Amino acid sequence: MTLIWLSLAWVFASAGVAMLPMRRQYIPGVALLLAAPVLIVLIGAQYGWVFAALALAAFISMFRNPLRYIAARLRGIQPEIPE
Repeated sequence: MTLIWLSLAWVFASAGVAMLPMRRQYIPGVALLLAAPVLIVLIGAQYGWVFAALALAAFISMFRNPLRYIAARLRGIQPEIPE
């Protein structure tokens, strides 16, 4: 039950961070980006791979732009950062 509450808190925190101005999103956004895989693995361990796959799809949907930026940096491309 605690995992469900933590997951809900993560969702509301990420929605709150998305409403912040771009310059204030970086630090809480990175924290949420690092916490998500841990929550997804815990969801998979406790509830099964179907729910982990759904959580992964939601995570990729919510963090698609930061994930694109990280992928571009790993490929050696210097993407532009919005102001």
